[in-house]
Amino acid sequence: MVKLGKTNLDSGWIAARSTEIHLDGIQLTTTHPPSLSSNSSNWIEAVVPGTVLGALLKNKQIPDPFYGLENDAIIDIADCGRDYYTFWFFTTFKCAKSANQHVNLNFRAINYSAEVYLNGHKKILPKGMFRRHSLDITDILHPDGNNLLAVLVHPPDHPGTIPPEGGQGGDHEIGKDVAAQYVEGWDWMTPIRDRNTGIWDEVSISVTGPVKLTNPHLVSSFFDNYTRVYLHSTVELENRSARIAECSLNIQVSTELEGNMFLIEHHQTSNLSIPPGAHIDYTLPQLFFYKPNLWWPNGMGKQSLYNVEITVEDKGFGESDSWSQHFGFRKIESSIDNATGGRLFKVNGQPIFIRGGNWILSDGLLRLSKERYETDIKFHTDMNFNMIRCWGGGLAERPEFYHYCDIYGLLVWQEFWITGDCDGRGVPVSNPDGPLDHGLFLICARDTVKLLRNHPSLALWVGGNEQTPPDDINKALKNDLKLHPLFKFPTDTSNSLKSFDDPSKYLDGTRDYIQGSMWDGFANGKGDFTDGPYEIQNPVDFFKDDFYNYGFNPEVGSVGIPVAATIRATMPEAGWKIPLFKKLPDGYIEEVENPIWKYHKYIPYSNPKKGVSDQIELYGLPKDLDDFCEKAQLVNYIQYRALLEGWTSRMWTKYTGVLIWKTQNPWTGLRGQFYDHLHDQTAGFYGCRSAAEPIHVQLNLATYFIEVVNTTADELIDVAVEASVWDLDGTCPYYKVTDNISVPAKTTQTTIEMKYPKTKNVKPVYFLLLKLFKWSNKAILSRNFYWLHLPGGNYKLLEPYRKKQVPLKIISDVMIRGSTYKINMTLQNRSKTTNMENVRYRNHLSTTEDLDMGESFSEEKRKTGLLHRVFRNFSKPSNEGSKVVETNGMDSGVAFFLRFCVHSTKKNMKEGEDTRILPVHYSDNYFSMVPGEKLTVTISFKVPPGVTPSVTLLGWNYEEAHSVY
Repeated sequence: MVKLGKTNLDSGWIAARSTEIHLDGIQLTTTHPPSLSSNSSNWIEAVVPGTVLGALLKNKQIPDPFYGLENDAIIDIADCGRDYYTFWFFTTFKCAKSANQHVNLNFRAINYSAEVYLNGHKKILPKGMFRRHSLDITDILHPDGNNLLAVLVHPPDHPGTIPPEGGQGGDHEIGKDVAAQYVEGWDWMTPIRDRNTGIWDEVSISVTGPVKLTNPHLVSSFFDNYTRVYLHSTVELENRSARIAECSLNIQVSTELEGNMFLIEHHQTSNLSIPPGAHIDYTLPQLFFYKPNLWWPNGMGKQSLYNVEITVEDKGFGESDSWSQHFGFRKIESSIDNATGGRLFKVNGQPIFIRGGNWILSDGLLRLSKERYETDIKFHTDMNFNMIRCWGGGLAERPEFYHYCDIYGLLVWQEFWITGDCDGRGVPVSNPDGPLDHGLFLICARDTVKLLRNHPSLALWVGGNEQTPPDDINKALKNDLKLHPLFKFPTDTSNSLKSFDDPSKYLDGTRDYIQGSMWDGFANGKGDFTDGPYEIQNPVDFFKDDFYNYGFNPEVGSVGIPVAATIRATMPEAGWKIPLFKKLPDGYIEEVENPIWKYHKYIPYSNPKKGVSDQIELYGLPKDLDDFCEKAQLVNYIQYRALLEGWTSRMWTKYTGVLIWKTQNPWTGLRGQFYDHLHDQTAGFYGCRSAAEPIHVQLNLATYFIEVVNTTADELIDVAVEASVWDLDGTCPYYKVTDNISVPAKTTQTTIEMKYPKTKNVKPVYFLLLKLFKWSNKAILSRNFYWLHLPGGNYKLLEPYRKKQVPLKIISDVMIRGSTYKINMTLQNRSKTTNMENVRYRNHLSTTEDLDMGESFSEEKRKTGLLHRVFRNFSKPSNEGSKVVETNGMDSGVAFFLRFCVHSTKKNMKEGEDTRILPVHYSDNYFSMVPGEKLTVTISFKVPPGVTPSVTLLGWNYEEAHSVY
């Protein structure tokens, strides 16, 4: 008997252009199976899951569309026709079914339609990018177990053309199909030439007994202030035999503890009979839990997950099918807030101030992987974000994406495939009626709901981006996704489960459906274009009353140039030229970028029309690419920290949340990102990380009052704020410690005014260090470092500051497990200041080390019950002991804008090769240290085979990299 369960078909695929293959699918899967061995073969190695372009790139048959202007060298489907990107995909697999077993061939998604041939038998996969397909292949498997599979994949029906001027969604024709709309290009991306044609998601075979189990729906309901909790479950069961199936349906819920130990919370069996050939929905008796561990979003608590396993046994066969998934007990509510007009989210009854970002997709060629997804999601939680919005022109994200959102605590706003640009506006004006086939859209939408609904991170369904779906689709979605009464009204003890249908019988019923991204508590709530803006801003403006007038902004964006190494790695030398700085008659500066930067959608760091001086030029005209990119990182940090601090300053009084447009680019773009496509972070990443701390101290740039932010559910007591000003000479002319204060839960509280700019002998450029600390033990709760200039001034005095040589001591403590490194870097600014004795508390206030930062072992973390483990199972390197490095320097002052980077030291390096090891998780980067201060930064990363890593430290006044490991 063949083992029951699922086997992925993710290797051994080959592909060929259909016009170059003169055989049909029956021949390919019977008498003429293809191979790569023939010299005249038109077949190439394929990427499955993947796309046609991905396969062509893997085989170097096209240039890299993410490099320089190379995408223009790839023929577009509008110019060559759909047949050019219609491809055969072929593989073989072994499977021979035993008596009473059934086998299905599963495609979790293809784009856009396909013909499937297996051992000479033909099946048709219908259209639609976002739907699952499952084919019963039991009777067409080859008796010897060797099976030939060929799939002919057709591109979208309406791939469209790309107008010379580009635009949002090209000519909008792609909007006629149920497909991702970004593929015709946008103001942040060039067109994808094959429109993502391919088998872009998982392919598998699944073996079951006579009874098949599909689409379980898990729902938790809460009573008595979350102490009484019920788990509801409904499953679909299909009896594929010709007899009545006498079945037992088992559900087991377990908690994961340390190691491989599990605690079984519940095990329950239900008996049922299924008529021959019947397909039924069966609702299991609910399970009762007393005070289960709840799932919380990032910053609010632990992401507790339980393992739910459901199996069906056929008494005439044995175990027939099974399903398992991690499940989090949590309740998500949202409503329009009376005070602000913004949508207010609550999780487990607690209001949550939303600070997050917009997401397109991980990779424009759909090179999706668990490893890349994990890095992407971990980066978002590293920034202290709590929500990610899956934009309507992108994907219905994959279960792997949601798996890591579950683990790391990111709430997800998932949109369906409607965007205003392709569905009702734009130039030319697009079709407001959405896709041509409304029934197909609803099939894909309902199947997507079933695919994703059990994930605790999924918080909201939204009809589309800056547009609502056509009336009939919108009405159907509202009905399909209506809330169950248990989730429509506040939880109280008077509610009885017996009063309602079981909530797991609903398609979803547990989350709100909002018709569009600017309706019902988002932007102005009426669908008018009141999101944005999308360009550089004066940092102080984010704090002003008139910056944004509505309670929740779903999109506000800005700049995002990466580091110079990324520019060099993704562009030819012509792309290394920095913008020309053209002075206008009104005194403002206009940046004129080179053509390659323009092609990669660069946003300038100046906006003369809006009265924003060039934020890079404030530091002095850049000399070269390295200088430009380093100054840009200073701007990135200030820009995004100010954005989030400005919103947080008005938490609950004016705003309920904000989502930044956008967190990353699915290709090598030069705007709106906190990390580039190669996975190196910009300084904006760490500006966000600082500003979005659950407990945070900040400077209101408009009022110059110091504010303390407490987004947690607990009152802050026994705390104080320390403010110290440092000048470029290394002295501390201003120092203030507040009295012992308390800050209520979910509150931004103003404390004292920062009076230094109003005192005598004020320096034109100065540093401000804020620390929020526990009064009793001096433990740091929040640390925030600013560089500031007087009103109307600039930062040009920082240019000669680069010559200051501030002495540092760096101690590296290295732990290794296999190919994974964790390094604790402890730094101390060893310079002295002439008035050190006046700084009463500072020497005692050093940050508490967060040893879980940079954690990237979610699978291991999952296996041990998501408990925090610190360096467990790691070993010291052979030269055990800490390495100490001291930098020379006799100057006193701030070690400014330091950053670590990790490189490989493998042999046979090519000249100009990008030696960075990416991704790397840092607990902090782009940080600064005042005299005497001591900080610890945790670094974690994996190294490729045969590579030895080295860690270097760079900084504003450390132009030469210091090797610290």
